[in-house]
Amino acid sequence: MNFEGLDPGLAEYAPAMHSALDPVLDAHLNPSLLQNVELDPEGVALEALPVQESVHIMEGVYSELHSVVAEVGVPVSVSHFDLHEEMLWVGSHGGHATSFFGPALERYSSFQVNGSDDIRQIQSLENGILFLTKNNLKYMARGGLIIFDYLLDENEDMHSLLLTDSSTLLVGGLQNHIIEIDLNTVQETQKYAVETPGVTIMRQTNRFFFCGHTSGKVSLRDLRTFKVEHEFDAFSGSLSDFDVHGNLLAACGFSSRLTGLACDRFLKVYDLRMMRAITPLQVHVDPAFLRFIPTYTSRLAIISQSGQCQFCEPTGLANPADIFHVNPVGPLLMTFDVSASKQALAFGDSEGCVHLWTDSPEPSFNPYSRETEFALPCLVDSLPPLDWSQDLLPLSLIPVPLTTDTLLSDWPAANSAPAPRRAPPVDAEILRTMKKVGFIGYAPNPRTRLRNQIPYRLKESDSEFDSFSQVTESPVGREEEPHLHMVSKKYRKVTIKYSKLGLEDFDFKHYNKTLFAGLEPHIPNAYCNCMIQVLYFLEPVRCLIQNHLCQKEFCLACELGFLFHMLDLSRGDPCQGNNFLRAFRTIPEASALGLILADSDEASGKGNLARLIQRWNRFILTQLHQDMQELEIPQAYRGAGGSSFCSSGDSVIGQLFSCEMENCSLCRCGSETVRASSTLLFTLSYPDDKTGKNYDFAQVLKRSICLDQNTQAWCDTCEKYQPTIQTRNIRHLPDILVINCEVNSSKEADFWRMQAEVAFKMAVKKHGGEISKNKEFALADWKELGSPEGVLVCPSIEELKNVWLPFSIRMKMTKNKGLDVCNWTDGDEMQWGPARAEEEHGVYVYDLMATVVHILDSRTGGSLVAHIKVGETYHQRKEGVTHQQWYLFNDFLIEPIDKHEAVQFDMNWKVPAILYYVKRNLNSRYNLNIKNPIEASVLLAEASLARKQRKTHTTFIPLMLNEMPQIGDLVGLDAEFVTLNEEEAELRSDGTKSTIKPSQMSVARITCVRGQGPNEGIPFIDDYISTQEQVVDYLTQYSGIKPGDLDAKISSKHLTTLKSTYLKLRFLIDIGVKFVGHGLQKDFRVINLMVPKDQVLDTVYLFHMPRKRMISLRFLAWYFLDLKIQGETHDSIEDARTALQLYRKYLELSKNGTEPESFHKVLKGLYEKGRKMDWKVPEPEGQTSPKNAAVFSSVLAL
Repeated sequence: MNFEGLDPGLAEYAPAMHSALDPVLDAHLNPSLLQNVELDPEGVALEALPVQESVHIMEGVYSELHSVVAEVGVPVSVSHFDLHEEMLWVGSHGGHATSFFGPALERYSSFQVNGSDDIRQIQSLENGILFLTKNNLKYMARGGLIIFDYLLDENEDMHSLLLTDSSTLLVGGLQNHIIEIDLNTVQETQKYAVETPGVTIMRQTNRFFFCGHTSGKVSLRDLRTFKVEHEFDAFSGSLSDFDVHGNLLAACGFSSRLTGLACDRFLKVYDLRMMRAITPLQVHVDPAFLRFIPTYTSRLAIISQSGQCQFCEPTGLANPADIFHVNPVGPLLMTFDVSASKQALAFGDSEGCVHLWTDSPEPSFNPYSRETEFALPCLVDSLPPLDWSQDLLPLSLIPVPLTTDTLLSDWPAANSAPAPRRAPPVDAEILRTMKKVGFIGYAPNPRTRLRNQIPYRLKESDSEFDSFSQVTESPVGREEEPHLHMVSKKYRKVTIKYSKLGLEDFDFKHYNKTLFAGLEPHIPNAYCNCMIQVLYFLEPVRCLIQNHLCQKEFCLACELGFLFHMLDLSRGDPCQGNNFLRAFRTIPEASALGLILADSDEASGKGNLARLIQRWNRFILTQLHQDMQELEIPQAYRGAGGSSFCSSGDSVIGQLFSCEMENCSLCRCGSETVRASSTLLFTLSYPDDKTGKNYDFAQVLKRSICLDQNTQAWCDTCEKYQPTIQTRNIRHLPDILVINCEVNSSKEADFWRMQAEVAFKMAVKKHGGEISKNKEFALADWKELGSPEGVLVCPSIEELKNVWLPFSIRMKMTKNKGLDVCNWTDGDEMQWGPARAEEEHGVYVYDLMATVVHILDSRTGGSLVAHIKVGETYHQRKEGVTHQQWYLFNDFLIEPIDKHEAVQFDMNWKVPAILYYVKRNLNSRYNLNIKNPIEASVLLAEASLARKQRKTHTTFIPLMLNEMPQIGDLVGLDAEFVTLNEEEAELRSDGTKSTIKPSQMSVARITCVRGQGPNEGIPFIDDYISTQEQVVDYLTQYSGIKPGDLDAKISSKHLTTLKSTYLKLRFLIDIGVKFVGHGLQKDFRVINLMVPKDQVLDTVYLFHMPRKRMISLRFLAWYFLDLKIQGETHDSIEDARTALQLYRKYLELSKNGTEPESFHKVLKGLYEKGRKMDWKVPEPEGQTSPKNAAVFSSVLAL
């Protein structure tokens, strides 16, 4: 509302227009609404403010329903109907805001918004209310709490705001610009210049922004660019108000006269279809406010400041009979608003009174208002009764005055003694994980009790309290289930603690002091990490898998070979199976078998991990067997064709794991059917015996292999289903015997427990008094313990507990197709001689190589770990020594263990799932040489997967045969990524953020540029990686990847599979090139590559001082090369070429590394400059980039 052109004569209103001032408060005004209202002693007395009596409300005709005082004597500056709740908001010239609930105008909240300036506009949002004052925008909750307070420039004079969408706001005033503010970040995002200053009113339709100016003009602006599309010169003096509905715009204002400005009684009406004025509408009041009130017709409500209101059609004639009068308490009406439902009108006058006019007795302000929250009533004089029989009842429920006098209830000092309640001891888990800073300790909440509550025990004889401190350290629930056996620390589920640096400062060496590589657990479906380790430490499997290469995009054998190669290269650093698990998720059979876990199920441990890993074991062996039967090898991968392990009709997995069998079905009619088959693993079948009879493991294994059962089967002779006896005979034993334990219920667990107890009693009886109570040998004496040639020692009691599984078993094929199985011990070895088993035909000795166990932990949902006997060849490669040792593999935790620990199963928390036995001297049966199947042909030109890719879009030149890289050659590398899963984090009580699970990234683009030669700086790889997984965020600002770039149907890029590009990088690594880039550690990690450190030249570390921040590539390029890169988005070609130039600059500054002191001075200057500029590159006048260099134009020309 513009007040500059008001007629001064309106202030001298005639007494006839207003009722006589009555010194008595009107009876219809609720006195309770005036409670806590501060009166101005110099203003008008409250008793002198009458409120007119309401008239009878007739349906469809507006009449006054209620009047209420907002703030006595202070003019109302703005009114606004809440768009979400049944509330009316008013603001005063004193900066005070008041809200009223419902048509009864019950006071809801009242608070000060600004101490000096008037409130000029109010806008309701879902979570609060926006208040605009002269140079301040304040967002407050409906109860008065401040959500944000945005201060504008003190020279601003704001009058209007417009909410363009749920998070964007336009603010305008008497200056020559309009400000756009983002409500999410509470920051100014854009400033639009306005040719005609003084924007006091703003409206919006689906076509235009409408801006009303103090000069009397109305401008129509484009919704996207905010440029002026049209302009109406409505009034010669000033604009008072305007509104838009449909294709009509109506405005009222002031015209210039000789004596000044005069209120114009002609409303200007414009047709927005033809952008021209139509016949002006003459009204019978002095218009100050107008609004469209579209109900059955597009009515206009025209309001004068003296209280006259007229309704008329914008294209018709105004009828004097349509005028009604609002009786303001003050001389002038200052504000007017219409509810969203069009059922209510609100008027505010100059004496602080608000008038509500409605067209029905029970109006609603909005069509669909949500329920309003009210403060809870204060509970006064209602003290709860206390039950004195309860020991823990808080006596503070009854307020007692503070006094130093003796109370009647006080006991005499002679009969009482102070006895404070003893606090329970601190949880052992808290003490274990506590970190001290000074004298203050910090520890994560183990969540064994309710937050901020410690239970007290008043009775000293409470057995539970007395035994509390005796509970050993365990992650299992202590007080709730003290009967549970405790899980040893090394068997607990390990998690990665993420900091703001991610994984860079996480100490993996604390969990793994060996040179073997662990596997990270945060990847989806990483429950199979333990089984991947088992397969890796089978030497024939490791070698044969790495010799395999095929053309399938998602081949588990290929991906497992790539992962094994990473495990070979690692020197204790953990690896991750990203690419393997990505291919695993694409196999339809894996999903059908229920092997693909949702993130929530995996985190909470809802799935039965023991059953899951046994199904996974069967699936992976079958899948590898099928993948390695592929004999068609493409030209691009012809290096794999030379493998001597593949034979027609079978695979190396079949040779290692397959067991040939004869299945015989004997019908009761005498007919017998024999069918040959093979299996890759066996499942234990337990006898149904509850008598406690002693069974050797060998007996149960023989029963499971040579399975005899009665079942219904089809008989060809009888031509119907008949009861048959099915038997299974072994024709050929496998080299690796795989056993699924199938301990899936308490019945099988009780069988293991019972047999272990029987075996323990027999061992004690056998050794007699020679068994020691303590372990006789430390872990360092593993050579003597594990060596069959060593002297036999007496086992300890701890070593014999919970042991039923033998370390070796002996199998013999009989002449009548039978099978003898027995346990094989070191004593049998010494009695029969080490070569006895090989001398006799058909006799084989199998040694236990690995056990996979399910750890039952109610707090974490359980986990899977593996005990693996690591052979001599692995120790020779990693440590340069020749010996064997048992290790525990728990994701990235690797720890040597005693061999007896691998066969000890306490069924309360450690349940066996999978067993691997291998034939003795297995490695001598196979050629264990690894021939790298990746050849240079992978770098040659290949076709793009994208259907729309054209040669003009090619951004790289493939290597020619004479350009093949050699050892030591430089290659510039950069990669861009997209997000598949968002980061999961929680906010701690101290305000810090804790990352629970990092975001899952996927490589989207890989670029390699030549580092030397005549074509230096020209890319030879620029592959966009096709993905079948859903992308959550393309990170376009940082990656340059746009939606559609990775879709083969619509992409115009050079699109390839991840496997194809991975092979190119693997070849470059294997050939010995040196990669130059910025932040390559993260790139290689996401790509899933292990690169030797001497082949990585990372500019982020070359230009880094110890204990200082890392410097961005953009700042380094600007400082050293005078290049301004990464303007709007990142480009991997630009980044890779810039990293190469920075490396050349490093060699120049450090004299090829011979003058470190002079280079240190250069780094000091770099950090000083960075601190001065806050590490920000100045905005470029004309963007200069390596992209625009002549060398890049030559690429585009090619």
